[in-house]
Amino acid sequence: MDAAILEKEALSLPESARAVLADRLIESISPIPPTILDSWIEESESRLKAFERGEIEAVDGEEALSLLKNKYK
Repeated sequence: MDAAILEKEALSLPESARAVLADRLIESISPIPPTILDSWIEESESRLKAFERGEIEAVDGEEALSLLKNKYK
């Protein structure tokens, strides 16, 4: 498939699908070192446990993205 056609199709995807695609493309170019990946997994498990204990609150995905977009405008 031609790169221009592929780009046009990718840009027509919903935002969440584009984010997943972008993540996979970046990973295919520059894989995450296992030590960093292990750290991310450990951190996410720690946050999940804190949430389950009621120590932190969750924010839905759309709200989180909105907060980030507004922070970096």
